[in-house]
Formats: sequence, C-alpha cells, structure tokens
Amino acid sequence: QVHLVESGGGLVQPGGSLRLSCAASGFTFSRHPMSWYRQAPGKERELVARITSAGGNTNYADSVKGRFTISRDNAKNTVYLQMNSLKPEDTAVYYCYATYFTLGYWGQGTQVTVSS
Repeated sequence: QVHLVESGGGLVQPGGSLRLSCAASGFTFSRHPMSWYRQAPGKERELVARITSAGGNTNYADSVKGRFTISRDNAKNTVYLQMNSLKPEDTAVYYCYATYFTLGYWGQGTQVTVSS
C-alpha cells in the first residue's frame, strides 16, 4: 500500500525558508516520478515542482522558479522541497504526489503559512 507522509510545514515570515519532506513507502520509490502540489484557500490545486525517478530532470511552476528546489534521496525514499524567499502568496497546503504507472497517490498535506 502506497503511503506518503509530508512534514516540515509551519509559519514563516516573508523572505524566510522552509524545507518540506515527504517520506514514501509501499512501492519502489526510485522508479517513479514525484511531485509537489499546493492548494491555497479558494483556489485549485496546482503543480509546484516535479522530479523524475532518478532525479535528473526537474520542472517548476513559473511562480516558484529560482526560489524553490525539488530533490530526492532514493536511498531514504524521500522527496524534498526547499523553499526560499517565501512570499505570502506561497501560503497553502502542500501535498506530495507519487506518479505510479497510470495511477497517482497523494499525501495528507502540510500547511505552509507565510505571514509577518
């Protein structure tokens, strides 16, 4: 059974940094792409960043390019999202997503709030 657990969210001031982690289990992590999505109140869930199975390729939403970095440690079955220069508009629930063949699995989400 696929299981994704996010951690690392919290309250941070504008300009600050946070690192999110997503621990995966129940599948061969190193063989599957992973993504981070976010959903702000009243808005649709949007793709933030994606990384290929070996970590060789990454993609980012225009709104986070140059500020966020997705990475993975296949030995630890964990994907990360380093978020720098955070802005109030980055406030959202952040979700980890595993692409598993034709299926997809979500974590439970972690709240990130950027406010002074």
